[in-house]
Amino acid sequence: MKLIDSIVGQAAGIAAIRRDIHAHPELCFEEVRTADLVAARLTEWGIPIHRGMGTTGVVGIVKSGSSSRAIGLRADIDALPMQEFNTFAHASTHQGKMHACGHDGHTAMLLAAAQHLAKNRNFDGTVYLIFQPAEEGGGGAREMIKDGLFEQFPVEAVFGMHNWPGLPVGSFALSAGPVMASSNEFKITIRGKGSHAALPHMGTDPVPIACQMVQAFQTIISRNKKPVDAGVISVTMVHAGEATNVVPDSCELQGTVRTFTLEVLDLIEQRMQAIAENICAAFDAQCEFEFVRNYPPTVNHPAETAFARDVMAGIVGADNVRPQEPTMGAEDFAYMLQARPGAYCFIGNGDGAHREIGHGGGPCTIHNPSYDFNDELIPLGASYWVRLAEQWLARTAA
Repeated sequence: MKLIDSIVGQAAGIAAIRRDIHAHPELCFEEVRTADLVAARLTEWGIPIHRGMGTTGVVGIVKSGSSSRAIGLRADIDALPMQEFNTFAHASTHQGKMHACGHDGHTAMLLAAAQHLAKNRNFDGTVYLIFQPAEEGGGGAREMIKDGLFEQFPVEAVFGMHNWPGLPVGSFALSAGPVMASSNEFKITIRGKGSHAALPHMGTDPVPIACQMVQAFQTIISRNKKPVDAGVISVTMVHAGEATNVVPDSCELQGTVRTFTLEVLDLIEQRMQAIAENICAAFDAQCEFEFVRNYPPTVNHPAETAFARDVMAGIVGADNVRPQEPTMGAEDFAYMLQARPGAYCFIGNGDGAHREIGHGGGPCTIHNPSYDFNDELIPLGASYWVRLAEQWLARTAA
């Protein structure tokens, strides 16, 4: 690997910052301490900052030369509302909060790149360092954009990166097109008529109606959408009843829908509503249907993806830049890719062997209470950010 020597030399100090962030996780739009830490480090390195965009976001501005060209590099800074099982020294000190997705590491990699860029400035233009809050369900990217992110900090392209457990350390994964799914939620309330369980004919039982509905939803996947199009409908919550001898008045279904295109999402939402309302009507029940669209699909732009792939190949070799297998997980960097061209990649986090004594018994996968970011990635991720910025700003503008 062709890592930047100065970044390697500073990696231990950046890793200490990463572990401090890990020990003090903050949830979406509450990342005050984390934002303070990021702002303090950027200021210490002579980087002007802008704070408060998207509530707790921080943007660092690194300028060099006279060019008006600019590139955006983004890291997310928030944690998850879950209890950590790890007991090593940098485990979470906040009950019910954990950096279980590696945003602490994403922040650290961008800080390491910021330190090098500020000291060396081997480029002509501006690098905007975007430390974004509230990726985990809050839509922090959307909120920063609403607050004028790309008007105040105009970029030609924006890039993001996520660690990926199971992908070997020293490798990247990147592909053009959809790489992460849209994230959507539904809630359906079936209003029946309660009765004694021994006298079901006296009421309208919402439970078998719900059962019919859950089964029918899967025919949308198997019979309504094209077989080559991806889509998932998962009913993850069913709530009904309070006693074994009472037919309840209502039953509530909740769950999620994931797609790679808005066209498939439109189809699924329309068909789910039609099925829910008509099944209820067939059984003489009432239907309340709610469908909330959260994050859109994350779709990488072809030209920017090809450029980023070449940068990666120059660092780790072409054989270690793998195709990015699309995942039904969601990512609010999708909003940035809707606003500006760019690409979102995965960086290999390994198989978990890096974890110290005291880690939980579970696997080192994201959103798992035994997860921990691999600090070995910091020099590699930071070297990628630096080379990407330098080479982007050196290229002939389109």
